[in-house]
Amino acid sequence: VQLQASGGGLVQPGGSLRLSCAASGVSFDDYTIGWFRQAPGKEREGVSCIATSDGTAYYADSVKGRFTISRDNAKKTLYLQMNSLEPEDTAVYYCAADEWTVCGGSHYWRGGMEHWGKGTLVTVSS
Repeated sequence: VQLQASGGGLVQPGGSLRLSCAASGVSFDDYTIGWFRQAPGKEREGVSCIATSDGTAYYADSVKGRFTISRDNAKKTLYLQMNSLEPEDTAVYYCAADEWTVCGGSHYWRGGMEHWGKGTLVTVSS
């Protein structure tokens, strides 16, 4: 399994970025794949995922209404559209995959994922 996140960068508050996660060695039908982030000096936290069962998207409260997760099964790519970015969104963003962890469940939000990609840094600053 290989996961590669990209699309990070420096953006002003209120701006937007779209992250991508290219996946290989996984089936989007069978694996939960989602986004996490780790801000400086803070613990890693779950951001969003899409349930394999019905495509329901789950979001952390801190990003609801601002971030949108989507996926392209044919390209095996997961996306995270981030709008109305705030300085508090500054973090390294990671994508992760697991065959057994349920998207949106407590284990997911605690970071219980087997496969992790290298992160991409998002900096929100004026």
